[in-house]
Amino acid sequence: MKARVHVTLKPGVLDPQGRAINHALHSLGFDQVGDVRQGKFFDIDLGYEDRDAAEAAVKEMCDRLLANPVVESYAIEIDAP
Repeated sequence: MKARVHVTLKPGVLDPQGRAINHALHSLGFDQVGDVRQGKFFDIDLGYEDRDAAEAAVKEMCDRLLANPVVESYAIEIDAP
């Protein structure tokens, strides 16, 4: 079983890296680009047989390590073979 976790800053949280990317894209001539929000993702191989147990474990991973729940949101996708 595999999990993919997408972590992004919550709306309203300042994103200086996203602003820098936005500015760089405009400098390269991509003037139609609006707001850019930067994030991260994790691909995780899991040894769980039960989808619900896998999702609960990944949620705990996010809450404890992968994301800062104060300023970041996350979305979990579980792919069962």
